[in-house]
Amino acid sequence: MFFVDCGFPPAEAENLRIRAKMLMALTDYVQKRKITQSRAARIMGVPQPRISSLVRGKIGLFAIDALVDMVTAAGVAAAPHGPRRQGYRT
Repeated sequence: MFFVDCGFPPAEAENLRIRAKMLMALTDYVQKRKITQSRAARIMGVPQPRISSLVRGKIGLFAIDALVDMVTAAGVAAAPHGPRRQGYRT
């Protein structure tokens, strides 16, 4: 389900979609590697409680910038691809 379908304005819905994609990629990174939250925190350069919030899905606590920093530090591929717009090239 897309966030716009839940009644969010388009810009906010896109922001949430991008954050959700990065949050899920980071959560998968922690779970698939079976690393502790403390280890994940060291890798991502954040305090351990941030990782706890991450794996609990508390999306509202994370700005896009913070998630980009964490994704980059962990080396996680989480490109937030969205629908192509007419006339838009990548």
